[in-house]
Amino acid sequence: MKTLKTILLTAVVLLVMVTCKEGQKEDAKDITQTDKEVTAKDILGNPEYLAISYGGYRANTREIQPTLDELKEDMKIMSAMGIKVLRTYNVQLPHASNILKAISELKQADPEFEMYVMLGAWIDCLNAWTGQVPDHNLESEQNEGEINRAIALANKYPDIVKVLAVGNEAMVKWAEAYYVQPKVILKWVNRLQDLKKAGKLPGDLWITSSDDFASWGGGDPMYHTEDLARLVKAVDYISMHTYPYHYSHYVPEFWWVPEEEQGLSDIQKIEAAMIRARETAISKYDSVVNYVKSLGVDKPIHIGETGWATVSSGYYGPEGSKATDEYKEALYYKHMREWTNANGISCFYFEAFDEKWKDAHNKKGSENHFGLFTVDGKAKYALWDLVDQGVFKGLTRDGNPITKTYNGKKEKLMKDVLVPPTQQEHTMAHH
Repeated sequence: MKTLKTILLTAVVLLVMVTCKEGQKEDAKDITQTDKEVTAKDILGNPEYLAISYGGYRANTREIQPTLDELKEDMKIMSAMGIKVLRTYNVQLPHASNILKAISELKQADPEFEMYVMLGAWIDCLNAWTGQVPDHNLESEQNEGEINRAIALANKYPDIVKVLAVGNEAMVKWAEAYYVQPKVILKWVNRLQDLKKAGKLPGDLWITSSDDFASWGGGDPMYHTEDLARLVKAVDYISMHTYPYHYSHYVPEFWWVPEEEQGLSDIQKIEAAMIRARETAISKYDSVVNYVKSLGVDKPIHIGETGWATVSSGYYGPEGSKATDEYKEALYYKHMREWTNANGISCFYFEAFDEKWKDAHNKKGSENHFGLFTVDGKAKYALWDLVDQGVFKGLTRDGNPITKTYNGKKEKLMKDVLVPPTQQEHTMAHH
């Protein structure tokens, strides 16, 4: 009898020990999962990590830098709308390092706060922005310092900086003031990849260059050079840009209302045009995919920039392609988020907030109005539903609570919405 009791007792003790150990294992698994550092590979193409381009400048000049408190306000607003990855453009100014400091402090205050950065290093050719003739075959002596500053920040904030982008639209030929040849970008990408191998940069930091679809081989064959092929092989992924908004002026055939749609209502014409805008963006993306495949390369391709402005006094406004308003921006934003999320593509939508410095001499210049928010923190039509859901409750920008543009009156907004022209209307307007 005693033996049976002992056996039973031993069995119970063993069972308890095993259960405890299993429980400890479960705990350990949970700990490693939550503490496991998130990498670019986990973030890019993951719809749980929505991405956006961020400037955050309030003034007419970048000489007036946003304060740390202003940056934190913006981080909270973007976080509330589900954004977890930001894109910055240069480390010449204090801005990017201040953003990293702001995120770091927010994380210290609240360990649940999550925001990562695609850190841009600006690249120029020799004599860019100097008034002298740019030499597109030689690079600016400033580039080395810019890359070194980016390296320092990537090493200082490895928990936040997940991507390093060498240059922004730095290879596309229409960037006449500053573009360089692909060999310059390749040189710096190779330098950064070597530093990763040597353990002098985080090994899981992804290196790319962010450029127009054409510079990535998706357009004119003049871009299809040996150096570009080498660059495609050297980066960790490709970050390409596409702007149907701009094409509505420069290559407008897709934008005009075709004959078979002329009997539709105005709103149906606009909605059909915005579907064509999405299809145009997809075709530019596919053109890069096809070029990369033609090199025998299998690599992730994400969208580093695409967007739609809401005010324009120029090519895209009432006297131009009539592409510009908040209703069309909202449709474009929705279409691009749905398509990219469904297809495992990151989309660094351009951009979070309007910035006045871009075209300081023309308040109605389209470059000032690509934001999903106005400078004073009003949510444009694309985000009205989030205001209704209360996601911005308690948040402010420069002391202003987040409210809707047009006082939330859709009929007022629709008065500014114009129907794209037919080809005939376009031709008559330009003669």
